[in-house]
Amino acid sequence: MLFVNGRHVPMEFFEDIPFSLDREVLLQRMRLVAGTKEADEFEALVDRAEAMGRPKAGYTVRYIDEKGEDTVTIGGVTFTSAALRRNLEGLERVFPFLATCGREVEDIVFDRQDFVRAYYWDTIKGALLECARRHLQQHLEARFLLKTTAAMSPGSGDVDIWPIEQQRLLFGLIGDLPPAVGVTLTESCLMIPVKSISGIRFPSEHDFRSCTVCRRENCPSRTAPFDPDLWESLH
Repeated sequence: MLFVNGRHVPMEFFEDIPFSLDREVLLQRMRLVAGTKEADEFEALVDRAEAMGRPKAGYTVRYIDEKGEDTVTIGGVTFTSAALRRNLEGLERVFPFLATCGREVEDIVFDRQDFVRAYYWDTIKGALLECARRHLQQHLEARFLLKTTAAMSPGSGDVDIWPIEQQRLLFGLIGDLPPAVGVTLTESCLMIPVKSISGIRFPSEHDFRSCTVCRRENCPSRTAPFDPDLWESLH
């Protein structure tokens, strides 16, 4: 249990997440043709990642204490974000979370001149992160009988949607991380490993994605089109 008699206990972590990487999807993402020298080199790196990778994820349960005009206080920690406040309307319980590709693959360093392999490896690390994120989402929805959920992360979307500086507050809400998780927060509020994500997942009938309120054009990580009406409503 994550709560005993209303008292918060440490996060629940998954350190041995089963996973497999879809080579066909990854090759398409990299615009590589199976059977070519480039594709063979890429797939060799995928093999290496599958052999040594250990994506990880964790979460805890927190309750909303108070909601202001553009603030929301969760577990005694106050966040300032009109988008977060809006998305948590009518909710009492949320799930602060963390997911990462893992230090095992982060610590692999390629020659500085080997830009192509470094790029390949970065893409593969992103796929490992997605395995961790998906495992956590499926676990939460099954364990807590949630039909659908959505998530928000500090620094995702336009800078003022949920400022990345509030990553420190989120880490404080999450609590101490076990050394085995291997995720650290830098002074600039970026996470190491870089292919890590933290945020708050919550029940939602709508699939909110920070991309819908991000005006950055030609973003390779975009998963949803920009919604100018939604962006305007949050400013």
